[in-house]
Amino acid sequence: MNDDKIIILTDENGEDVKFEVIADFELNDTEYCVLFPLDNEDEEALLFKIIEEENGEAILEIIEDDDEFAEVAKYYEQIMEENN
Repeated sequence: MNDDKIIILTDENGEDVKFEVIADFELNDTEYCVLFPLDNEDEEALLFKIIEEENGEAILEIIEDDDEFAEVAKYYEQIMEENN
């Protein structure tokens, strides 16, 4: 596991959770990433939209639109199939 691919996010309870970035990609001029929680292997991978703020800092945003989520998930699955 590469430490460069590990990030720590704070959950809704204020707890720090470690994630491994297992993929990042661009679709329709928007960047996305796929994170896998390291502390709870029962969890599934999570998809996030990467938003760049005015100060240049990147933040992760939950994909709330169901159609956008379905499109991004399908694209990620295609990427994984091509790499196997």
